[in-house]
Amino acid sequence: CQTPFPYPVVQRSPMTAQSFRGDSAWSRPAQQRQRYVTKMGKCQVNLGRIQEKKRFLSDIFTTIVDLKYRWFLFVFMMCYIITWVVFGIIYFFDAWIRDDISHIGDPEWKPCIENVDNFISALLFSVESQRTIGYGSRIVTANCTEGVILLMAQSIVGSMIDALMVGCMFVKISRPKKRAQTLIFSKKCVVSHRDEKLCLMFRIGDLRDSHMVDAKIRAKLIKSRQTKEGEFIPLEQSELNLGYDTGEDRLFLVEPQIICHVINDHSPFWEMTADSLKREQFEIIVILEGIVEATGMTCQARTSYIEDEILWGCRFEPCMTLEKGAFRVDYSRFEKTFEVQTPATSAKEMHELTEMEHQDQDQPLTVMVEEMSPPQLV
Repeated sequence: CQTPFPYPVVQRSPMTAQSFRGDSAWSRPAQQRQRYVTKMGKCQVNLGRIQEKKRFLSDIFTTIVDLKYRWFLFVFMMCYIITWVVFGIIYFFDAWIRDDISHIGDPEWKPCIENVDNFISALLFSVESQRTIGYGSRIVTANCTEGVILLMAQSIVGSMIDALMVGCMFVKISRPKKRAQTLIFSKKCVVSHRDEKLCLMFRIGDLRDSHMVDAKIRAKLIKSRQTKEGEFIPLEQSELNLGYDTGEDRLFLVEPQIICHVINDHSPFWEMTADSLKREQFEIIVILEGIVEATGMTCQARTSYIEDEILWGCRFEPCMTLEKGAFRVDYSRFEKTFEVQTPATSAKEMHELTEMEHQDQDQPLTVMVEEMSPPQLV
């Protein structure tokens, strides 16, 4: 995608609030709007104009593992093919220099490598030597020192390639990326009251019977803002508290769970109403991390929610029932919500209104106590 999230930037000019808040990105429909993270968890950030690309070669193992499968298989095959061809050329060149090719079948000639009379036979000997096949028709004799040295060198190089490529293949196959496909998030967020507090909630679930160990959930709010000094920050990240201080962010993810963010005075949604929510431009990125029980590797699943994917005044329907002595999860109801009575005002206004009601209830009692005489008080 050529347009960064979520605003178009004027080329060859300093980034300002005016250039970043173009009318093309936000005037698009919600389904066409550029996300920072897709619903499937893929980060929509393209890195370009990297000057020091040699940094990738310093960590060649991670670079190879991060390749796509088609390029990984290409590198895997080329490592072996190039090695076979290079040593095949060296073996053929050695036989040609020693004039072994011209004395094929001569019983009195002592060749360095027996039965190497052309490049194809030298290539076959290279493959047989590195893969320790040893068909027996082509062998290195004790008549030349260079043949023994070449064989030792190829054995060492072949072992190094095996260690690198087999290790990369094992890590590539066992990476827990696919495990994240069975960790699902609700497509919508809901805003409603829970325990007399306005909360932002979404649902997560695990489709596998092998559960995540030490699962943790966290959320980031991506939103642009302008500082008091006039500096424009296009993609500022702020943390959404999902129960870090109480330990509620650590999950025992056996059944689908509803994750709750309490909208209090520390929340960025403290002054946001139902109407202002539709006019805001932000993105909530949810990150679920845990250890895969089968492999012991760390797995991470991500998703995102934009302002159009937040339902004000709704709750999630329960999806658990008790059947035959066990709990049953009905994932067909995972996304279903129902409307509840929720004021359209912000959490701040609700809090101020509650404080005013408490003050009004306490004021008549205070006046009554002040008007009472000391004898009556006794």
